[in-house]
Amino acid sequence: MTRIDFHLNVSDHLLYTCRLIRKAYGSGLKIVCYSTRPEVLENLDKLLWTFSEEDFLPHVVSGHPGVADTPIVLTDKADDIAHYDLLINLDEQWPPFFARFERLVEIVGTDEDNKALARQRYKFYKERGYPLNTFDRASG
Repeated sequence: MTRIDFHLNVSDHLLYTCRLIRKAYGSGLKIVCYSTRPEVLENLDKLLWTFSEEDFLPHVVSGHPGVADTPIVLTDKADDIAHYDLLINLDEQWPPFFARFERLVEIVGTDEDNKALARQRYKFYKERGYPLNTFDRASG
């Protein structure tokens, strides 16, 4: 069963996502970042190239060659996902294919609209019996 972690009070979603990706990739995990908004995936793609001078984070946007061989995939769909270690949700709704993954990370911002959408996702997962964890960035 998919383990779901909510990271709360994150001020910069994409920068925080890069940090999570670096940590997960360094641990040998393969990562999928999901959003239905093309601008989110485009901005994350750009940021991953400049995020760290010391770390190379090999990634590809879905639809491009090499998706199956690349450890970090940025996607808006489920049909070309080749690995299922970690899914990072950058969308406002739950990913329809999240149950394929060992772990799902939900990143929750500081504004009330974002928190309200996250509460809906939390309730959705909880009602289906998924193990949920929360990590509040405001407390440390």
